[in-house]
Amino acid sequence: MNKRPIRFFNTTGPCNPWDHYMLPPEERLVGAQLHRYISDNLYWVLHAPRQTGKTTFLQDWMRQINSGEEAAACYVSLGLCKGITDPKDSMPTICNAIKYWADQYNLPVPSKHTNNPLSSLSSILGNWASICATKKLVILFDEVDVLQDDTVISFLQQLRDGFMSRGPGLFPTSIALVGIKDLKDYLVAAKDGVPVNVGSAFNIKSDSASLSNFSKEDVKNLFAQRTVETGQEISGDALDYIWDQSRGQPWIVNSLFQRATMRVLKEDCYDTVTISHTQEAREQMVLARETHLDALAARLEIPEVRKVMEALITGEPNPGLLESDEYRICSDLGLVTLEDGTPCISNPIYREIIARQMTFSTQAAIQKPEWQWKTPDGSLDMDTLLKEFQKFWRKHSAVWENQSNYHEAFPHLLLMAFLQRVLNGGGEIDREYAAGRGRMDLAVHYNAKTYIIEVKLIHYYDTPTEVKKDGLKQIARYRDTIDKNAPAYLVIFDRRPESIEKSWEEKIQWLTEEDITIVGC
Repeated sequence: MNKRPIRFFNTTGPCNPWDHYMLPPEERLVGAQLHRYISDNLYWVLHAPRQTGKTTFLQDWMRQINSGEEAAACYVSLGLCKGITDPKDSMPTICNAIKYWADQYNLPVPSKHTNNPLSSLSSILGNWASICATKKLVILFDEVDVLQDDTVISFLQQLRDGFMSRGPGLFPTSIALVGIKDLKDYLVAAKDGVPVNVGSAFNIKSDSASLSNFSKEDVKNLFAQRTVETGQEISGDALDYIWDQSRGQPWIVNSLFQRATMRVLKEDCYDTVTISHTQEAREQMVLARETHLDALAARLEIPEVRKVMEALITGEPNPGLLESDEYRICSDLGLVTLEDGTPCISNPIYREIIARQMTFSTQAAIQKPEWQWKTPDGSLDMDTLLKEFQKFWRKHSAVWENQSNYHEAFPHLLLMAFLQRVLNGGGEIDREYAAGRGRMDLAVHYNAKTYIIEVKLIHYYDTPTEVKKDGLKQIARYRDTIDKNAPAYLVIFDRRPESIEKSWEEKIQWLTEEDITIVGC
């Protein structure tokens, strides 16, 4: 077929079916009962991480509702209210947003409301319902998570005040509140962490629904739309690679498809997309640091996020992690997930971006290596590289750790920064880390050769013998899954308080056991 496509894979803003390849977003809703929200006049909450398709769903559902006769629906973004905490300033902004979006979608525009910020929202919604009186009025409030402090309390209180009188011509019969977090989290934040009195600000929601990632079948079906339109196909291993790297995160899937079909392969080329094309697309995406990935990296500055990331990087057991508020925040942000009951980063691309961001400033401060780190055949001289790292650790670790926000994970981060600085884009590092594993595994790929590195810590409750014994077993298993013939290095950092009293000659070790090099630091 090979005809120029009308549609493309979208990564900027909401998708629509005439411009973009897309799947019915309502099929990914979890815990929602769309058929009841309008018929039974219900208010509800939808929360999901950014770039998962919330706005796409809202606008698609709005179009579906407006194609019928029962109700009039309007999407309303509250994004302009970000940072406005005083209701006397935020409520006029919300009222103006309502007027703007009603006009955008050719719906009757409300014009009357009080000037009192404590009642202006309920007033304009009542007026809006009255001028749409022949139909039920459905409001889909997006980006509710930008509302803060007294603004969110006033916003929810005014919706609650109108709830009892809701009905055609009186007040919106159904309202969706959509953002990253569940409703109770807005209220707790607004009340400085004080638990919410459920009988007060907003106790009228019927559901708290969420939006899942794509399934593996979804990923396949999404590209199949392009195959139908253009004849371009994708190999099975390329599809498997995209699924493995993204774990169905919608923005990542679309970005990899877009780059593979429009950049790696040119826009007018319809050759079959292979795994090499998708691998190049992945590397382009990581290096480009697009808006979504930059926003992801910025979240690492949130103290609660730092705490969870440190637990995942070190892999140390943390029995209370899953029940903690910090973990729930990371889950709401889409940063973490459970695999076989183990908390870990949501997908390999996030894992790469997070590790690079956490080591970026350290990497930039490391001088370009002047020592010979490659062998005559162009492969890595990993022995020399890690011996140089031992020297670097001895010279800089104490001072640099005092400047780090990640004290427990500092050894892992410094080693990764050192490796990344030496490779300087000339190789790849695959990272495996998750809570409870007790280690971090690295697979360094350079010039078609792989090197396995495992990082472990000796804590006050450990003995060096036990840590080394466990590490040798673990790195052997990890190497078997990557490349049985790869050189393997077990890097052990002694973090016990008494190790401070040891001389560097005692701490810096280099020995080989069971064809695995043990690097002591």
